[in-house]
Amino acid sequence: MDINLITLVKEAGLTEGEAKVYLALLKKGESTTGPIIEESGVANSVIYRILDSLIEKGLASYILKDKTKYFRAAEPNKILEYLEEKKEKIESSKENIEKMIPNLLAFALTKEETSVQVYEGFKGVQTCFGHYLLKLKKCEGYNCWGVYPFQEDKYHMYWQRGHIERGKLGIFARMLFNKGTDPEILRNRNSYKLCDSRYMPSNIKTPAWFMTYKDTTCIFLHVPNKKAVAVEIINQDIADSFKAYFEDMWKQTKPFK
Repeated sequence: MDINLITLVKEAGLTEGEAKVYLALLKKGESTTGPIIEESGVANSVIYRILDSLIEKGLASYILKDKTKYFRAAEPNKILEYLEEKKEKIESSKENIEKMIPNLLAFALTKEETSVQVYEGFKGVQTCFGHYLLKLKKCEGYNCWGVYPFQEDKYHMYWQRGHIERGKLGIFARMLFNKGTDPEILRNRNSYKLCDSRYMPSNIKTPAWFMTYKDTTCIFLHVPNKKAVAVEIINQDIADSFKAYFEDMWKQTKPFK
């Protein structure tokens, strides 16, 4: 059986067994299970389960002749119809889940006074940082300080895309970069809506930088040639403490020009 055809049919959301049986049905036309098993190579023990699944998806049917079932594949354009139905179900599920998220977050917050989560790597940093979108509303914002001056280009590209999204949502950002950061980086950040980027009031430089909003504190660690680490702490008292340090530093700074 053509492996490329199997791969193509699987992309429609079918399992490998379903793809093989569907293609076997197309080739055989109308058939009992014996020739289908021989053509597809699937085990006798699973053939009826696979055929039932294809029938349920609208991709196969059967008729009875002398009390024997003969199966037939639905025409290939039915795969497109199946995909459309699947897409509609996914969109519907997505909408329902989006509606549930605020309630789930509220439930989670009432259950845990303090939680600590560790994320690793570029994707982990994205996940941790992006959580502010779940809690902040228009006219609210986050604070960052000790922002590391040297990062891989993929990080800068991610931050820039994030600032576009943040600005559209009306969420503000106050950022304090380590001294020595390229001025062009601050100019870039300040070019985005509702972003105020400045230099730290001291010469302290560490590979760790911090972020606070609402009840959340995040610590990001970027060490050259090592996997990035992000620690997320959800605790109101801790967040308030870190915010107090930030506000004291912010008062000692001047707008970047």
